[in-house]
Amino acid sequence: TSATRPIYFSPESYPRHVGTTRQIPEYYPIGDQIEFEPIGFIPVVMSSTYAYLEQTYGAVNEHQVGIGESTCSAIFGAIPLGAPNGTALLSIDELTRIAMERSSTARQAVQLMGGLAVEYGFYGAGASEGTGEALVVSDPTEVWMFHILPDDTGTSAIWAAQLIPSTGFGVLANMFVLRELDPTNTSEFLMSESVHRVAQEYGWWHPSDGLLDFTQIYSDGEYSHQYYSGRRMWGAYHLAAPSLSLSPVYDDLISSPYPLFVTPDELIGLTDLFKFHRYTYQNTPYDLGAVGNLAAGPFGSPNRW
Repeated sequence: TSATRPIYFSPESYPRHVGTTRQIPEYYPIGDQIEFEPIGFIPVVMSSTYAYLEQTYGAVNEHQVGIGESTCSAIFGAIPLGAPNGTALLSIDELTRIAMERSSTARQAVQLMGGLAVEYGFYGAGASEGTGEALVVSDPTEVWMFHILPDDTGTSAIWAAQLIPSTGFGVLANMFVLRELDPTNTSEFLMSESVHRVAQEYGWWHPSDGLLDFTQIYSDGEYSHQYYSGRRMWGAYHLAAPSLSLSPVYDDLISSPYPLFVTPDELIGLTDLFKFHRYTYQNTPYDLGAVGNLAAGPFGSPNRW
């Protein structure tokens, strides 16, 4: 019989994985830990795989294919195989690890993850909120924004990806951001056929409407509260491209108040990325550590717990 790769449920908690099949000593059982059982299998298609670093997700491999992850809300959800009424095999955790094992370019990683999810089914991290996922997938020459959610049957997936230009700067903050998809421009857009088919079946989109807006159709909006995602998007764009004077307030993030990417006012370097991640809206009305901000406590801490 053909060789297969086991697929495991992704708990996203400690322990991340317990077992010997991956031949990683750090995952071997300790004490009374029980080895994880596969919930399914996919074919092995390579005689050997690429070396890579992983967190909960695959992070970067020997070809410098890198992935960053951001959980999102979506209009459809699915249950993993092995659970009651389970229908889907693959989580974003497993998809990113498989991409690390088998991909030498970002484009290849996007197509691989999307294709496997369509064939075997995709489930998100949450049962209601968090049923979708967004990734930044990069290599030394290209960067892609990748979005995925289960399809309406729970047995397949809906996915799309867009190439970000070399002059572009984009933000993923726990919400879909892809907008109008051009299926004829395959150099800059990749997607499953289900993107258009499902939307048309439900009457949400028709070819006569023009290009399909992915976020408008498939996002369930910001979870937790308004500004949960949008304020972070505004904060990064406010630092990278202040000349755009983007508004920090909006009615609905699904209605596209911010672009998928901007052109920074100045060339962005590594230290700028550190600055963006440290940013707590200092010197704005939203300063998390401002004097008088009760949530900052008696010491004016910008951290929230």
